[in-house]
Amino acid sequence: MRLVTWNINSLRLRAGLLPRLMADLAPDVICLQETKVPDELFPSDLPEALGLPYVAYRGMKSYNGVAILSRRPLRVLEATPDWCGKNDRRHVAVAIDAAGGPVEVHNFYVPAGGDVPDPDTNPKFAHKLKFIAEARDYFRMRSQFARLVLAGDLNIAPLENDVWSHRQLLDVVSHTPPETTALTAWLDTGFIDAVRRFVPADQKHFTWWSYRNRDWRASDRGRRLDHVWVSQDLTPALQRQVTLKQARDWPQTSDHVPVCVEFAL
Repeated sequence: MRLVTWNINSLRLRAGLLPRLMADLAPDVICLQETKVPDELFPSDLPEALGLPYVAYRGMKSYNGVAILSRRPLRVLEATPDWCGKNDRRHVAVAIDAAGGPVEVHNFYVPAGGDVPDPDTNPKFAHKLKFIAEARDYFRMRSQFARLVLAGDLNIAPLENDVWSHRQLLDVVSHTPPETTALTAWLDTGFIDAVRRFVPADQKHFTWWSYRNRDWRASDRGRRLDHVWVSQDLTPALQRQVTLKQARDWPQTSDHVPVCVEFAL
């Protein structure tokens, strides 16, 4: 099973890039974030055209939105929290058919948090910290979960080498100590960081480069905001990861690139 996570930054604007993603990575599952399309306008013919006919999505107009497209049959898991009571379409969960039993897949789009890393003066940052705390507590209460994959744009680069400059970004939202500590506590509820199983923590590794960088490759001021975590029992099944860096050069592309993790399932 190959699973890809990608913040597509508007499905309607960038649906035409998905065939290219399929050609490059041949995924069995795609988790999309920032689809920015209400459910009634989701392009219903797209999944079948991609060869991923089973789909679950939760969207809204102009903002947020998540979707899971699968080659294998899936069942939507309805009993998930309304994070922070906002109903803002940041999470969808499914059980996907696989050898040995279903695999539970959670697709998250964590709030970005605004520009000021102070929950007292910035409601967006307070929302982000509350969202992460609720997600941490939800998985902590599920203790010893198995055959579970969590993927998405978590909007935090937790490790020193997940950013281009640890020192310069310590006060920048996405790499501040309150965020990295909170995300690590969520990870520690029973997950393994799948990508860092293949890319050592002492190596720089990014999945996002700002549109503001005129030559993103030359400056290489990236951050690793997109993640795939797996429950500990799935660790032996991990085969490889591919971060499709060249997708940042696709025409009218997202500022995030797809991340693929392959499992022996």
